[in-house]
Amino acid sequence: MSYAEISFQDCVFRASSMTTAPVDIYRLSRVLVGYVPSANVSPTLYAQLGFKCGLEIHQQLKTERKLFCRCPAGRYQMGDQFDAQLVRHMRPTLSELGEYDGTALMEFRTRKDIIYRIQGETACTYDIDDTPPFALNREALDIAMQIALLLETSVVGELHITRKQYLDGSIPTGFQRTAILGIDGAIPVASKRIGIRQLSIEEDSCREVSDRGHERVYTTDRLGMPLVETVTEPELLTPGEAAEAANYIRYLTRSTGRVNTGIGAAREDVNVSISGGTRVEIKGVQHIRWIPELTHNEAFRQKALLLIRDELQARVVDPCEWSPVSMTLDPADVRPVLAAYDLPDDCRFALVRLPDFAGLLSFFTSPGRCFADELADRVKVIACIEKPNMIHTEALESPLAMPDWDVLRHRSGATPEEALVLLWGPETDIPTAIEAIDERCRWAFDGVPNETRKGLPDGTTVFERVLPGPDRMYPDTDSAPIPIDESMIETARSVLPSMSIAEQVEQLTEWEVPRDAHAFILRRSLFELVRVLHEDLDLEPKYAGTLVGHTLRHASRTDRIHVDRVVRLARDVRDRGLAADILKPLLPLALREPTTDLDRLLETIGYRPSATEEVVAKIGAMGEDCQDAPPSARRDRIMGALRRRALGNVPLSELAAAVEEVLR
Repeated sequence: MSYAEISFQDCVFRASSMTTAPVDIYRLSRVLVGYVPSANVSPTLYAQLGFKCGLEIHQQLKTERKLFCRCPAGRYQMGDQFDAQLVRHMRPTLSELGEYDGTALMEFRTRKDIIYRIQGETACTYDIDDTPPFALNREALDIAMQIALLLETSVVGELHITRKQYLDGSIPTGFQRTAILGIDGAIPVASKRIGIRQLSIEEDSCREVSDRGHERVYTTDRLGMPLVETVTEPELLTPGEAAEAANYIRYLTRSTGRVNTGIGAAREDVNVSISGGTRVEIKGVQHIRWIPELTHNEAFRQKALLLIRDELQARVVDPCEWSPVSMTLDPADVRPVLAAYDLPDDCRFALVRLPDFAGLLSFFTSPGRCFADELADRVKVIACIEKPNMIHTEALESPLAMPDWDVLRHRSGATPEEALVLLWGPETDIPTAIEAIDERCRWAFDGVPNETRKGLPDGTTVFERVLPGPDRMYPDTDSAPIPIDESMIETARSVLPSMSIAEQVEQLTEWEVPRDAHAFILRRSLFELVRVLHEDLDLEPKYAGTLVGHTLRHASRTDRIHVDRVVRLARDVRDRGLAADILKPLLPLALREPTTDLDRLLETIGYRPSATEEVVAKIGAMGEDCQDAPPSARRDRIMGALRRRALGNVPLSELAAAVEEVLR
């Protein structure tokens, strides 16, 4: 069967499942989905998909203490150093309306042992709910209020602390204390304004050390550190806009100078949907540069799931009557054909028949992944069976040859329209694994399930948990409301940066600072340094921006930036009457040797004082030595030969003009 003969309307996957190789079904379904690499997509295609995205950005605040206790913030355990371990098993509780949250129920099914590694210096009895919370950290509230104002939100008149249930073990108490501080703000993105739904102040969760099988390990050093969560409206209409908004919020929070930076200090949750799909949350994205690829692939994953839904609804008259069939297998019969896998001795095996799913398990969902991966992910997360945990009749690479599958199909009584899944794991986990496969296949009839997914560096995602709902929120009866009066707001407003991020970008553009320098300047909150170098120390604005955005960026890869040291060096160069060009070679050296004086730095780079006339006088003779060369080559040779002599003595722009004049 040729590709040209394949069409979705002809129910290709039922007709071709037994005659077309799984790898070909994967490729054909990729064509049906219309997947194209993100680099080749125009905004028009995202509009056709109905792409929508919203962000939840978490940013740690730089405070001495944690949010609801007096433990130090920002001190981390190193390696395996800890003083004690605590083991807990999480159980769901009813909300005020008498409902269980779906995420809580899913986590309960995993039967996880949650192990906390505790270091006495960074933890206390509050962390495990053995002590009521202290009063909310007012330093954290002040910083959060500054950010709320920068986001143009309306600050609430009274702060109400609520509990948000978390049963994944990331918080030992099973809930997080959080409070909404500002609502209805906006930020400029892609020549329009994106709504800010709310800004909350809340406590951070534990750091995950490992998650394997039925055991998940955390450290509690990060637990309880203050952070703010900024939630945008779902008004970002392309992956590029989503990344731009995330960067803007990052620059905005950092402009206060009172937030933590580095790995883990800021984390993005990205919500994506397309027309006909539903909100899927990509949790804990570590790098903003990942957002475009993750959201692009999620959009097409949802489109693929919608096509699978349409095909299933065409095949099955009454989805409510659909049901898988499972049977146990004798390990002695299965182990020989699975010799490629290192399976434990107590491993048990089950065969699951999926009626009407033939040709769908190999259906493309995202690059390198197909619908069968949706099943394997659920088995890993819910039944806690590590991958590889299953193979199926449509695996792109399978250790089972077709005759082996024919034997299993005959033994189980499966029809050609049924897909087969061979599942293995501990005997106690097999029933949960079968339930997880059953549940995910039933949801396929509805299209895109509400879920939280984990982003991977390659731009794809894996299932993490069911998407939480409103049933996990309830008031915190241990914490009294906190009035927010006008004086608190005005105090926060008085220390805000003089220019917004949008105004800083506009000013850098007006100063003709190269665009590739903007990100570093804004990310490190160095706009004020550029302004000081230009307005107070008389550097040309473009040169000041390049000095910070290029020279300082490269120097910061090996040495820490000390803004005062940069300003002091620039002032010493100006007061000495040296040409500003000499700052570029001096700056990296000054950061590496922060106590070395200017004379020693000049000696290190080989500076020799010369009068302007002495340098310019050499141009004529050098021009005669290379008069046979083309004009551009003559100019470059002369500039290269005189550059070191001129550095600090003659502005290089003046030297270049003098060379041009002599050559003419």
